[in-house]
Amino acid sequence: MDLNLKNKIVVVSGSAGKEGSIGETIVNRLADEGAIPVLVDRNARGFEYAERLQKRGVNSLFVQTDVTDPVAIENAVKVIGAKYGRIDAVINNVGVNDGAGLDSSYEDFMNSLKLNVVSYFLLAKYSLPYLKESKGNILNIGSKVALTGQGGTSGYAAAKGGVLGLTREWAVDLIQYGIRSNAIIIAESYTPAYEDWIKTLPDGEAVLKKISKTIPLESRMTKTEEIADTALFIISEKSSHTTGQFVFVDGGYVHLDRALISDVN
Repeated sequence: MDLNLKNKIVVVSGSAGKEGSIGETIVNRLADEGAIPVLVDRNARGFEYAERLQKRGVNSLFVQTDVTDPVAIENAVKVIGAKYGRIDAVINNVGVNDGAGLDSSYEDFMNSLKLNVVSYFLLAKYSLPYLKESKGNILNIGSKVALTGQGGTSGYAAAKGGVLGLTREWAVDLIQYGIRSNAIIIAESYTPAYEDWIKTLPDGEAVLKKISKTIPLESRMTKTEEIADTALFIISEKSSHTTGQFVFVDGGYVHLDRALISDVN
């Protein structure tokens, strides 16, 4: 299916994670569709990713940005605007489950909010003039933690709850401009960060097997490619009358009857 994303300027935050991360996968899927992916991240590996894309003939750009810094985000959007003159979609993809719980300091809690939700607000805010011109859209990457809780991660849970609130708020605010706002909610996806966490556990493989059994559809983790493909569909014209929605790409983890789950021991 042609998603009509060719030459669309799509800004993706949190897009310079390790190879196989959600952001990096989204960027490559965008390139496959002929879009122009703009990477916004603080990690310098984004330069390598952009160079790879350019060698493929993709007109890509990496803007190294500390997304917890309002001035840095504003400047990043200025750089993007100066180069391309427009923005067609913003994908807010930053997410670090940093374990800032009730025993954490005020500073740690606030830093979690700055990274995991305030950065979404700022990138949307500064991109808005361009989105108004293009009648573009915003896609926020959320987490099931906002709905289910997890324990020991108050900052991340509060931030991801805020992401869902902002998604609906922006859908209302921006409907007058024809701008759509949606969110994808992820549960258990086997990203490089998830793999790194599994490796820290004494019996990581057993834990991974146990978690996988709690996922109703096929008892497996969600692939990052499945998240990316859904993201591209939502930002495309093929989803032109969808706004204010939470789309769950989770194998039924959040909503389906627990009776579907096999023995998890």
